Amino acid sequence: MGRTSDARNKILAAAAALIEQRGYWALGVAEICAAAGVPKGSFYYFFESKQALALAVIDEHWETQRRQWEALLGSDRDPLQRLRDLFEATEEVQRASRRKAGLVAGCLFGNLALELSNQVEEVRLRLQEIFEAQIDLIERVVAEAQAQGLAAASIDTREAARSIVAQIEGLVLLAKLLNDPAQLESLWRNCLDLLQAPRPAALDPGRP
Repeated sequence: MGRTSDARNKILAAAAALIEQRGYWALGVAEICAAAGVPKGSFYYFFESKQALALAVIDEHWETQRRQWEALLGSDRDPLQRLRDLFEATEEVQRASRRKAGLVAGCLFGNLALELSNQVEEVRLRLQEIFEAQIDLIERVVAEAQAQGLAAASIDTREAARSIVAQIEGLVLLAKLLNDPAQLESLWRNCLDLLQAPRPAALDPGRP
């Protein structure tokens, strides 16, 4: 059972890395299995198709990301600072990618949305669910900020959260295009403007 589980994990890890580097359509099952170091028959033991593997990669990635987002956004820090913690963690992921491979990897979900959403409906629907879940997590924090007078009473918390997720995705895409993680530094300032929040020094140390 241990070896069986290990083979599945190797396939998932190899597929995630290859999809990040080259996208979905460019990959074949044989290449994924070679990178994972498992026989091709093992692939079909765990996954009925490459599409099924892509969905499993998406779910695995979201499970890891969701835990990180929940930890950052559910801390006992000021709600605006929690948002900033999320932005800085997102930026650090892209900086780590460039340190490791010389390239900004971008967002797995955003990359696959661009590549597959008009062609693979099941993937599109799953990505839509994930983005809505991200909006849910951020909306709770925006609502807390609003209740504490740190965000304008006039803002629509759902639309504000949707705009924040859209900015994260858009700036990660720009960072990938320019191979420059620093593109993400504007997230914090943009968020404060969006929420019509003040910029007290205690919440904005070290950056303009």
